[in-house]
Amino acid sequence: MKKNRLVPLFLILFILSFLFLTFFSEAKTSSNKQKLNLLLITIDTLRPDRLSCYSSEYLPTPHIDRIAQKGILFKRAFAHVPLTLPSHVSIMLGTIPPYHGVHDNSHFIVRDEFLTLAEHLKSYGYATGAFVGAFPLDSRFGLTQGFDVYDDHYGSKSSQEFSFVERRAEVVVEKAVDWLGKQNRPWFLWIHCFDPHQRYDPPEPFKSEYKDNLYNGEVAYVDFALGQLFDFLKEENLENNTLIIFTADHGESLGEHGESTHGYFAYNSTLWVPLIISFPGATAKEIEDEVCHVDIYPTVCDMLGIKKPPFLQGFSLSPLIKGKKIPKREIYFESLYPYYSRGWAPLKGFIREDEKFIDSPIPEYYNLAQDFRESLNLASSKNLKELKVKLEKIIKEKSYADKIENEPKIDRETQEKLRSLGYVASLQISRKKVFTPKDDLKTLLPYQSMLMKAMGAYHHGRMDEGIKLLKKIIADRKDFDLAYTYLATIYKDQKKFRLAVETLKEGLQNNPNNYKIITTSGIFLTEVGQYDEAINVLQRGLKIIDYDPEIWNYLGIAYWRKKDYDKALAAYQRALALDSDYPIVFNNLGSLYLSIFLKTKEPQKYQKSIESFKRALELDPNYASAYNGLGAAYSQGGNIERAIFCWEKAVELKPDFTFPLYNLGLAYLAKGNKQKALDYFNRYKTANYRFLSPGEKRELDNLIRKCKESP
Repeated sequence: MKKNRLVPLFLILFILSFLFLTFFSEAKTSSNKQKLNLLLITIDTLRPDRLSCYSSEYLPTPHIDRIAQKGILFKRAFAHVPLTLPSHVSIMLGTIPPYHGVHDNSHFIVRDEFLTLAEHLKSYGYATGAFVGAFPLDSRFGLTQGFDVYDDHYGSKSSQEFSFVERRAEVVVEKAVDWLGKQNRPWFLWIHCFDPHQRYDPPEPFKSEYKDNLYNGEVAYVDFALGQLFDFLKEENLENNTLIIFTADHGESLGEHGESTHGYFAYNSTLWVPLIISFPGATAKEIEDEVCHVDIYPTVCDMLGIKKPPFLQGFSLSPLIKGKKIPKREIYFESLYPYYSRGWAPLKGFIREDEKFIDSPIPEYYNLAQDFRESLNLASSKNLKELKVKLEKIIKEKSYADKIENEPKIDRETQEKLRSLGYVASLQISRKKVFTPKDDLKTLLPYQSMLMKAMGAYHHGRMDEGIKLLKKIIADRKDFDLAYTYLATIYKDQKKFRLAVETLKEGLQNNPNNYKIITTSGIFLTEVGQYDEAINVLQRGLKIIDYDPEIWNYLGIAYWRKKDYDKALAAYQRALALDSDYPIVFNNLGSLYLSIFLKTKEPQKYQKSIESFKRALELDPNYASAYNGLGAAYSQGGNIERAIFCWEKAVELKPDFTFPLYNLGLAYLAKGNKQKALDYFNRYKTANYRFLSPGEKRELDNLIRKCKESP
């Protein structure tokens, strides 16, 4: 009987369990449907006063104003660093640089063990997508963690002097909107637009409309591009369930304090950023309290109703939005690029309510309530020792390094990562411990200004002026790394390769452990054909930093041109292990496999060559070199029609590209189409004749004569 009684009880428990699971499943589904999406928009180098919701003085930004009109505008938001990568790391990790360890746009990577905002939201079921506009946020620097899609396909160029590899805001927005249209669950979308960064070159009609202030034109253009995004959100009824956070990574000096751009000083011209938070049901409101980038992560957690990780160093801004207060605190900031790159004095400080302290050999103190533009230094009237002690305490309490000292063992790989993050001394960092006023950035500003003037002269075609300024810097400051690399770049553009190499050799003699000069020297030596010396220099660079895919790529090129194919392949594979979406490396792999095929006639190598060139073109459809290489591969495979198609595509993308011009001349001459062959040979001659050797000139002239001969 007991057994008979247990059967219905078991059935009852089973039914109740089923009903509970069904209810829980339905409740979870319902909860998912109610989850707010998150849209994070970061605009590079954007001053708040250029947005009309902050100031009506400069230009209208109607689309960004739409967000402010139904959201919360923070009038005093600050970045922790006036640089792109470290600022975004602070946003995505919710910690300041002494904790996350990323202090500059290069030489630093985000550690795997850190929990990014994307990873945290992904653990709550969010789809995650990032669409970035420029090289400083390249996937190689580690911010990809937690993103289902991290679209950094901004082109095939390697990073160059004078400018970053970037793509326009419209392209970024278009790709982001395409991704959004495919989502069927709560999502986190991060959009980064680089356009306001110098050089300022907005597209028309903004270029003409703002010809007297191209920076403003870039801001107006970004506002226009974002309008397409906001229209999509409205059309798809996504505004009603999306939390929107709009900010900038840093500002732009535009001449304030003698700084033309950013990344050097840490005044409010570059630390003050816009911050607008919009969400369903929000009432337009302005908040005067000082807030900062590390407050974004905990605010997102609060507003999405998810747990805040314990390591976060900011405060949720929800209380301020609700009319309450947040605890008083110091907002830490730093500018260490000149320190890491040249060994100049470090610059650190904090903002506390209306006071700002800047610690440097010539210290500064400002009352922000009365002097937000920081025109009157009050340091002489303050107890600087007390302020310095306070800053040291902030850094000590907020640093991650203190928390790992007791680990029992650090293996080689971890040690190298720590070194790259500044926790262990790096060879490129000055050993200097004591700095005097002559090391202060304010003292050294004239050289930074000269550098910016040299760049401006270069961009406007005044090469001689740029060269003169850079030589002046080198004569006065042997430790100014960019003066050497920029001067070498100008010489390279002028085809003065010997002078370029000599300039970099001088830079190496004066700065033997400077990674920037080492890598640039190795790259230039490769390009001028000094392969053994290039390999030695590049390997020297790898002893400092071995996680830069660009240096591995150039090492592969040097080995390939020496016909050491095994070492070339290993170098390229290492580059791709560091950055799997690097179109330049796939293009170079295509050339390598084609060289091996020509030597061994292995069909497998031919197929790998084709696949590599095609992969490069998938990553960058406008990559002329990859079309040229693919054409060469098809030509060697006997498919001349496909080869011609690829070469013509390469020339369409890059009209003065000499290799496909010459190849097309040969191909059409072989087909008997002398007129087309002549056209391409003439174009090749116009673009390249002055750089040819006497023998090459004779060969080209003979080919042109053949084209002109009667049938």
